[in-house]
Amino acid sequence: MGDLKSIIRDLKSHATKEKAAFLPYFFKTGKGEYAEGDRFHGIVVPDQRKIAEHHTPTTSKDTIISLLDSPFHEERLTALFILCNKFQADKKTSKEKKWVDLYLKKVDRINNWDLVDTTAHIILGQWLENKNRTILYRFAKDKSLWKNRIAVVATLHFIRKNDFQDILQLSEIMLHHPHDLMHKATGWMLREAWKRKKEPVENFLNQFAHKMPRTMLRYAIERMSEPKRKAYLSIKLQSY
Repeated sequence: MGDLKSIIRDLKSHATKEKAAFLPYFFKTGKGEYAEGDRFHGIVVPDQRKIAEHHTPTTSKDTIISLLDSPFHEERLTALFILCNKFQADKKTSKEKKWVDLYLKKVDRINNWDLVDTTAHIILGQWLENKNRTILYRFAKDKSLWKNRIAVVATLHFIRKNDFQDILQLSEIMLHHPHDLMHKATGWMLREAWKRKKEPVENFLNQFAHKMPRTMLRYAIERMSEPKRKAYLSIKLQSY
């Protein structure tokens, strides 16, 4: 239990041909798309989580690295679930840094939106809660779409602590980002912040709604009242 072959065997035992055929389209793996060349066994996320939970206690760092280096999406995601589990367990005794270091060392393997969204706030967000957050701004300005997304999604941990400074600053950086995946992620975080405290987000929107990509704005205002949504959308329309 916990060795590479056992984990892959357990994963493959849950694979279906239907999912293996569907997931490459869902995750945009075609030529020129954001996940070009990614491969899938065809395993649903709940099964991957169960397998990760089962193997976490006996999985070594080297096995996690081998899974992260896999061309198969589900093997990388399962590795990240195990990594998160180990981070959370070792956080109780302040020994979690080695998992943060591994996360950052293998950040190039965190190369799709679901891999980012299930880990960035848990590992990087929690780790940076009481630390210097310069790395988020470095990631936000990197050429890598996935580092950009890690920077933004990591702030979900801060947002849940009613700390909105970084998401507002990062959102301003993302105003001119070319990719729809960043528009969605930034709008999502702004919406989460607004749900906790309306004023700072609305102040941001009052200042920047006319510059925001339409998708970013729509995600940010999704939970607002219809009159307020229409008001912000009209600001955007007037900018055309």
